[in-house]
Amino acid sequence: MGIALALLSALSFGLSDFAAGLAARRLHSAVVVFVGQLCGVTLTLGAAFFVAAPGVSGEALAWGALSGIGTGLGAAFLFQAMAVGRFSVVVPLSDVAGVAIPVLLGVTLLGDRIGVAAWCGFAAAVPALWLMTSSGGPRGGSTDGARWALLSGAAFALQYVALARADEAAGLWPLVLNRIVAVLTVAPLAVRRERLRMRGRTAVLALASGVLGTTAIAAYLLSTRLEALSISVVLTSLYPAVPVLLGLTFLHERLTRRQVAGLACATATVLLISL
Repeated sequence: MGIALALLSALSFGLSDFAAGLAARRLHSAVVVFVGQLCGVTLTLGAAFFVAAPGVSGEALAWGALSGIGTGLGAAFLFQAMAVGRFSVVVPLSDVAGVAIPVLLGVTLLGDRIGVAAWCGFAAAVPALWLMTSSGGPRGGSTDGARWALLSGAAFALQYVALARADEAAGLWPLVLNRIVAVLTVAPLAVRRERLRMRGRTAVLALASGVLGTTAIAAYLLSTRLEALSISVVLTSLYPAVPVLLGLTFLHERLTRRQVAGLACATATVLLISL
């Protein structure tokens, strides 16, 4: 059951990013995040009352709030990357940075020790970044998208590190704060009359991204309670495969040989570091 939930989380994350990326091509990325995170606030707030929380501390809520800054900025940067670049390039790039940076922070600042596989993953990240951020190949804004994707990964790293510090005894309340602060973070960029106008299809995509993203996080949390953490992390980290495949299939994106090689190195980086 834990494995199935982790796979559901990966699928939901991937579909959420794809829907949000499509919406961001018609609407400012900050508005997409704003609408999606508002959905997340509603869903997590309702769920929090049904999850045991024997020890809700101010510290746990503060970590949840800090992670919300990373969530809001990370999503806005990622959706902007998907708006100007190819899904099959920018999503794996964001994933590489989002996975690698927390591990590096743990090693350098918290004294964590990692194995040979993780160091091999970092070694694979170097050619992955170089190959996938190359300006060569077909047009399509790949270089600009890569910049936004790397910024997104750095912001998501803040989300992962801060949320991991929140006490489990606080239940889902740190996640509620995460969503609220994410909304407040992007609100100054999103709440403008000309940017809040959206057509029905775009609104549906933005709302769907919020529902799917919240489903993904809930499935991941449940998976970690039923399965080994390493297994849940590895399976969930496969989510970039979804927007990559959808981008290649439905959007007819094309990659150069160099970018295909970079994508392979990025996949190896995520899997090796997660293991």
